Amino acid sequence: MPKNQEIQNRTIRAVRVCQWLPEWDAVEPSPAKHRRAPEHHFYLFSLSATELKALSGVYRRSLDKPRSQDLGIQRAYEKDRSDEIREFIRWGWPWSEIASSKRKSAEFAHLRKPGWLPTAIVVNLLTEADRRRDNARVASDDIVQVEDRPDGPVISLPQSFSGPTWQPKQLPPLEVIDGQHRLLAFEDISVDSSYELPVVAFHGLDLSWQAYLFWTINIKPKRINASFAFDLYPMLRTEDWLERFEGPSIYRETRAQELTEALWSHPESPWHNRINMLGETGLHKPMVSQAAWIRSLMATYVKTWETRRGLGGLFGSSIGTDVGVLRWNRAQQAAFLIFIGKHLQDAIGSCRESWAESLRGKKRADPRNDPAMFGVNSLLATDQGVRGFLFVTNDLFYNRADDLKLDQWEFPVTEPGYDAETVTGALASLRKLQAINAFAVALSDSLARYDWRTSSSPGLEEDERTRKAGFRGSGGYKELRRHVLQHLSKESKQVGDTAKRVLQQLNY
Repeated sequence: MPKNQEIQNRTIRAVRVCQWLPEWDAVEPSPAKHRRAPEHHFYLFSLSATELKALSGVYRRSLDKPRSQDLGIQRAYEKDRSDEIREFIRWGWPWSEIASSKRKSAEFAHLRKPGWLPTAIVVNLLTEADRRRDNARVASDDIVQVEDRPDGPVISLPQSFSGPTWQPKQLPPLEVIDGQHRLLAFEDISVDSSYELPVVAFHGLDLSWQAYLFWTINIKPKRINASFAFDLYPMLRTEDWLERFEGPSIYRETRAQELTEALWSHPESPWHNRINMLGETGLHKPMVSQAAWIRSLMATYVKTWETRRGLGGLFGSSIGTDVGVLRWNRAQQAAFLIFIGKHLQDAIGSCRESWAESLRGKKRADPRNDPAMFGVNSLLATDQGVRGFLFVTNDLFYNRADDLKLDQWEFPVTEPGYDAETVTGALASLRKLQAINAFAVALSDSLARYDWRTSSSPGLEEDERTRKAGFRGSGGYKELRRHVLQHLSKESKQVGDTAKRVLQQLNY
């Protein structure tokens, strides 16, 4: 809309767009799942780009800011993308992409074009009733008011609003659902208020509906890499509507496959070249298949929220007492699995328990090929053992997520992926976190004291053989998980107390 739509007292004329069909009344609201009944309309207006950015203060995030100021639902920020948009705004395309030396030449002057951004920024206007992480809210005098007048709706900015440098008292009054990279492009560019952006504004839209909007705008029509969206918009990991429709194939299975490939390919992984990626038979050494790894990851780290028992997947569920998920990208998730696996490998390599020594025999093995972890009679080289290891490490770290401050580990990447260098960097970053390292060492040492022999191992007593035979089949996963957790509950206080809480949560 033209700039002259603005009237005094920082109010803006808007258009009310009604979009609701009678069939949609059958959609049941669920406030407990952040899906309270939405309004049946939204608003259209325009606003100066720099002022819109000020009202959407989420873009001032930095590592030293309190987590309460992290709205927790925004997609991961890619600086290069905003830089590219900034150049486009100034010069248009293709001038924005040519070398600076060519820009100085009159020969290429005809390539300069307007940097139009006609696509609307989609926002949510927070109400006084809205609460975010740590119960944060918008100060009452910072609320953006909406008034439906007879001559059309009016959007009223906060009375204290002073322009591009304005700072909210608490949370900013606007949440950006789609368009943050366009807005952040105005961070370091000199433009006056005449450069406006179109805005689609929902009012008091609950978080789950915002996740749904992001899906319909960015994922469903364009079919971009769905696993990438797992990082861009973490709240989608826990959406039941997505889970029922096509979630496993779009998110969880894709992510589990990527993690499996990282564990197989990264040189620091204990499972480097130790996963049967092609499902081949008759291999000369025991290897768990890629399919089994994927199923185990989907059942453990990459699983949805278990509301009945309160234990979810570390990579895909609500964590601790806050609403939201760990904002770890793919490289961080891969690095964490390698990190905890390497701790287990080191602990078993140093283990002199009778079970481990019996599997090694008299000959001292190369730690990288320790029969206690990789041999034909080690549970850890079987589907059941891999699932058991992933279960209990996920369970205990999930339970300790708040204490260990897992959400404070940040490792930004501009191009998400699994290249070895990025994962190595994430590993180095993780190893600097003392609390996480200390717990990983204690847990791995305790796991190394568990008897990981299979039922076919020589030298077992008959009752041991019978008990271990119970770990076979689909029911064996739960039984092994329970048995390992019971073992851990008898270990040192740090590990033992955590295992006891997990057993109680699981009703084991």
